[in-house]
Amino acid sequence: MSETIMKIDHISKFYPGVTALNNVSFEIKKGEVHALCGENGAGKSTLIKCIMGVEKPDEGKVSMNYNGEWIVNANALEAQSHGVFANYQHVNIALDLSIAENYFLGRQPKTKLGMVDWRKMQEDSQKIIDKFEMNVNPNEKIKTLPIAMQAMVTISKISVNDDIRVVIFDEPTALLENEKVDILFKFIAELKERGVSIIYISHRLEEVMDICDTVTVLKDGTYVDTKPISEVTKDSLIAMMVGREMSDIYNIKHQVPGEEILKIENFTDSKHFKNINFSLKKGEILGFVGLVGAGRSEIMRALCGVEKRLSGDVYVKGKKVNIKNPSDAMKYGISFLTEDRRTDGLALQLPIKTNINMNSYEMISKGGVISLKEENNRAEDYSKRVNVKTPSVMQLVGNLSGGNQQKVVIAKLLCCDPDVLIFDEPTVGVDVGAKEEIYKIMEGLTAQGKSIILISSYLPEVMGLSDRLIVMAQGKITGEFAGEELAGLREEDVLKRASIEG
Repeated sequence: MSETIMKIDHISKFYPGVTALNNVSFEIKKGEVHALCGENGAGKSTLIKCIMGVEKPDEGKVSMNYNGEWIVNANALEAQSHGVFANYQHVNIALDLSIAENYFLGRQPKTKLGMVDWRKMQEDSQKIIDKFEMNVNPNEKIKTLPIAMQAMVTISKISVNDDIRVVIFDEPTALLENEKVDILFKFIAELKERGVSIIYISHRLEEVMDICDTVTVLKDGTYVDTKPISEVTKDSLIAMMVGREMSDIYNIKHQVPGEEILKIENFTDSKHFKNINFSLKKGEILGFVGLVGAGRSEIMRALCGVEKRLSGDVYVKGKKVNIKNPSDAMKYGISFLTEDRRTDGLALQLPIKTNINMNSYEMISKGGVISLKEENNRAEDYSKRVNVKTPSVMQLVGNLSGGNQQKVVIAKLLCCDPDVLIFDEPTVGVDVGAKEEIYKIMEGLTAQGKSIILISSYLPEVMGLSDRLIVMAQGKITGEFAGEELAGLREEDVLKRASIEG
């Protein structure tokens, strides 16, 4: 049996009115991939903070075997000095610095004269970039990269460290396309071969079953069980996490599509997409799928006036419209849930009430004065419609779990009463229970005659929910599937279309 590298020993953590962790204990073995599973709010993030020394437990301790001696890391810097690193769910890098500068932040190679050795830094960075097949320049600023590539940089940054003993991966594949997921899994296998222990957190249970050796389940801040992966199934894991068996979560009721509600003709921009044509019908879920750089999100951002296009026309209910900015899009009944909810979709330091009403205050204002009663009533109403789990609409959004944050964004869109909702990666970092709730929200919207454009990198999701599926590669549409053809489609068939050279 492998030696124990880390002990989670009777950990409890309390916040005002909330027990985040309650007497949690388990062990991590050297060289194992140990999954940590549970719904949002189960206590996973708090436990990570305790392991990393970011938070101190109120009871119990996290200790690690460092060269035969059991130690307790006092803070994050001490944890890192002892070889404990974390790749967090939300991209956490210096956006205004280059890739190379991020890789070697705080540990830049020096010349004999004590100056930063920029050439060596760039050469070493290029080796990492090549290893992870990222096809970017080490001098590129992080903020110029797509969010998926930013995520890949944060993952590859771990390899810069020489003395790695424990690595925490928190939803590492949430923003990655399939080919990058394979590269990540090779990296994890390499770390495991070197005796590095991996704590792996993912709501994609297929990944847990494929790459993990052991799984620990948390529920509502309490320890449920730890089992070898060989002794569990995906269904039994779900039952442990949510306390019940779950049917096929993609099995929503679909509507018979009605008249055309939206039409896009000859959409083209400078580098992301070219000559894009598609339509959307009333009550329809239209899925978009493609690899990183396919142009899916960029098309929707151009459609909503977030970014400019060179050419192309938009028709809403048969009438040509001119959408110059997001306000125009909302005026014509189009709302957009962006892929990065924390940056583009929410004001984390403001309460739920303000966030839900944010795009529609003019609907409850007269003479520039907001009706505070209407503001509160609408927030209460829409938060209940999407089942935001919170004691009060005055709760700060930043204090909510990922699934509840996403539901607040959806409530904000619904407040504007749109005809078309664009959901870009709506379940990133969302647990299986919250996913099911979001799918039921989508089902309810189409039953009301609303139309949905769904962008998802997770093939089972986008294939399982869509009435019609559009596949893109390198800025062009390479396939469209509906009806029986879509029902019989395999994931490998979609990937072949998504990999076609432009």
